[in-house]
Amino acid sequence: MKAYWYDNVEVRRPAPPHDSGRALSESELAAVGVTYSRHPTLATVDQLAEERGYRNRDEVTVSPEKMGDVYEDKVKSFFSEHLHEDEEIRYIRDGAGYFDVRSRGDEWMRIYLEKDDLIILPPGIYHRFTTSESNYIQAMRLFKDEPKWTPLNRSSELEENQHRKEYVRQYS
Repeated sequence: MKAYWYDNVEVRRPAPPHDSGRALSESELAAVGVTYSRHPTLATVDQLAEERGYRNRDEVTVSPEKMGDVYEDKVKSFFSEHLHEDEEIRYIRDGAGYFDVRSRGDEWMRIYLEKDDLIILPPGIYHRFTTSESNYIQAMRLFKDEPKWTPLNRSSELEENQHRKEYVRQYS
């Protein structure tokens, strides 16, 4: 894992690193609710899942080869700023990608993840995702309930969402 402030240079696909050269620590990520850990074995992921009550999981591969004609549209949708009403848990099985999360000051914090990295984003945090320049990532998604991925795209009305309000109360 490598975390840093996003450089705010115009976005293009595939996503270059956009590394501003200003590093972020795990404690700075934790201050906005992001949990990071490294898991070289699936057994430690299974243990974490049990501890946190994740009862379901699936795996997704994001690549042009795997997704075909829908790849670009899917990656664009993942890169739209959004939040979820549930935790977002991703365990990287192969490849690499970027999760961008909003700081308290509403700036982008970029988190580069690769094989064996696991990230947990709290409900209500604004974020987005894109693959690295390799255009390939395989990730395990963990869920407390039935698998679902429902993004709520950022809007002024979303500030009244109970999960967003709870996030802001807890991490502001």
